[in-house]
Order: sequence, then structure tokens, then C-alpha cells
Amino acid sequence: MTTKEPLYKQIIFSIGKDNITKLMTFSSNHIVNLNRALKNIKSEVIADYVFSEPISITIVTNKIVSSSDLQVVKNYVKNVENINSKDIKIPKLS
Repeated sequence: MTTKEPLYKQIIFSIGKDNITKLMTFSSNHIVNLNRALKNIKSEVIADYVFSEPISITIVTNKIVSSSDLQVVKNYVKNVENINSKDIKIPKLS
């Protein structure tokens, strides 16, 4: 018998195509900075990687995120330089 892990390890942001390109250009730097922000709140969650789809980006984490973790991720993405924060929808868990 196999069990599936919960899929709440993915945070999905619906954003515009221009913002996707800007975020994905330096995605490895964003993961490092995001992990630093999560570490600052003493979270055990680590952002593993980010990938893009036509109308969204998905951040995959090592564990299920709490509401405080989700808030840190949301604030980080909205404060990335040259990103139109009005174009970013409220993140959702998969």
C-alpha cells in the first residue's frame, strides 16, 4: 500500500507574463533570498525550486507551509525589484 504526501508543498502565484520572465531570470537568487527570509522567522520550510507556467509561478517547498511561511513567501515575491505587485494575485496552495 502506498500513501501520497499532501500537495500543500507548492505555492502558486497567478501573475502576468512580464513578471514571470523577471522572476525566472534570477530564480536561483530568489530561492536563496527566500530561504534566508524563512530562516529569519525560524521556519523549517525550505524553498527547493521555482518553475513557471504560462500564467503562474510555483514555488516548491520541502514541507507543508504554515500561514506565517506563506505570508513570508507572499511578501518576498511582492517586494522583488522591478515586479508589478498589483499584478500578483493572492497565493494559493495546490
